[in-house]
Amino acid sequence: DNFETVDHKYLQSDMLKLLNGETVEVPEYNFVTGLREFNGRKLHLEEGSILIVEGIHALNPRLTDRIDESTKYRIFINTITSIALDDHNCIPTSDNRLLRRIVRDYNLGSFTARETISHWPNVRRAEVKWIYPFQEDADAMFNSSYLLEFAVLHSHAEKILRTVPKDCKEYSEAHRLLKFLSYFTPISDKDVPSTSLMRGFIGGSSF
Repeated sequence: DNFETVDHKYLQSDMLKLLNGETVEVPEYNFVTGLREFNGRKLHLEEGSILIVEGIHALNPRLTDRIDESTKYRIFINTITSIALDDHNCIPTSDNRLLRRIVRDYNLGSFTARETISHWPNVRRAEVKWIYPFQEDADAMFNSSYLLEFAVLHSHAEKILRTVPKDCKEYSEAHRLLKFLSYFTPISDKDVPSTSLMRGFIGGSSF
């Protein structure tokens, strides 16, 4: 997640080519191998098209410092949980994001729940260093949380969290999350549209 590990020069070179009307081959990141792969996917921007750049470093000005500022519109997307357990206990937004990540990583075959929980402190440190310093530079903010999200995540996350061995240090966090999920009645995801952002975590996305 360190900005210096990102090939931002290559990325910005491709962005400049696209904005100049050229065609580029877009690499894909393999979450399993951790490597960039070229699969013949080409991208060309038609006149009036919008180029969307998404990721932990998207708001970092160094990522696009060769691109005209007047052509950029920055959107900060965050999961701001809008419900609480009761009048005195709010739900940390970090729990929302961790549960999403556990389900997504498991579905992609990237990490087990134990591994995702183990890596989570590093993710949080990266947020503090690489996202939050630039959030105030955004032109707009979008809240990606859903009111029914925990009820939908419940059935997905519960079975995954139960795979964490009791004799490892990550078990206490898995147990805490299971206890948290127990406050929600699980609901089926069959009515979640394939275009919903939630599908990016639970599977079945049309994108």
